[in-house]
Amino acid sequence: MDFFSITSGSSGNCICVGDSDYHVMIDAGISGKRIEDGMNRNGFKTSDMNGILITHEHIDHISGLGVLARRYGIPIYATLKTIDAIAGVKSLGSIDPGLFHPITAGQKFQIGSLDIDPIHISHDAADPVAYVISSGEKRVGVLTDLGTYDDNILEHTRDLDALLLEANHDKRMLEVGPYPYQLKMRILSDHGHLSNEKSGELLSILLNDGMKQVLLGHLSQENNLPELAAKTVEQEVTLSDTKYKGSDFPIHVASRFEPSICYEI
Repeated sequence: MDFFSITSGSSGNCICVGDSDYHVMIDAGISGKRIEDGMNRNGFKTSDMNGILITHEHIDHISGLGVLARRYGIPIYATLKTIDAIAGVKSLGSIDPGLFHPITAGQKFQIGSLDIDPIHISHDAADPVAYVISSGEKRVGVLTDLGTYDDNILEHTRDLDALLLEANHDKRMLEVGPYPYQLKMRILSDHGHLSNEKSGELLSILLNDGMKQVLLGHLSQENNLPELAAKTVEQEVTLSDTKYKGSDFPIHVASRFEPSICYEI
């Protein structure tokens, strides 16, 4: 399997995951041109995608969806409530209703050789999900916009070979930053986003001997720094009860502006 981030952050998200035969895009939160450019830089085309998996309807996850739907006719997978919410986003323009395929959190489905496991997450959206994509024995998790994590998430995300994990904000930067109080409270709540510390806590639970790559994503531009996120997550792993240290695994940070390399697992 392979995966890469085209962009990941509070201003736009788009991830690609697949195997030698099938690939899917997770979210389309940037322009069609930027998505195509990001695909090209890793040797792919948007038209190569066998499906678009939507996590939820917030604009930083769907802003390019209308363009891609009209240009390529790629099947779109999302929960029914998310599909209904997307229909109300007028800025997307018209999307052929026949492209939408309703899914249900907790019910796996297949796209060719890829097994897709949508996992319910706590976020302030209609019916948001994270995804684990498997091919054969390989498993890649894409976990952002969590707010918090629970036993259900842990049950579905054990034994991953690679992981893109949210590390949205540094709590101190958020608390003293310019955001309005209500927005700060939303981000810090169980329906908001994972802090660097919480990301490290979750990673320390999910690490296993087979983990080959960790990519931190969905960083806030105002309330985080890539170096700070990586350092904090690594420290949290090292200080946790797990047998691993943060330095035992490659931990990189997905850019909000540039595609990552294509990671092979």
